[in-house]
Amino acid sequence: MSVWRKSSYSANSSDCVEVGRGVGVRDSKAPATHLPVSGEAWTAFLGSVRSGRRSARAV
Repeated sequence: MSVWRKSSYSANSSDCVEVGRGVGVRDSKAPATHLPVSGEAWTAFLGSVRSGRRSARAV
């Protein structure tokens, strides 16, 4: 079982995306399902977000 974490930008809202370490991402309104994401893909995603880049390639 993974520990799921909401973004600090979500405040007390129930409409958010949650991240589970080593598992993936899920919608807080549908926590029974999640999208698996590898550590490498997550690192690449965060790097792109931080740099403001857009990728033409889907990960």
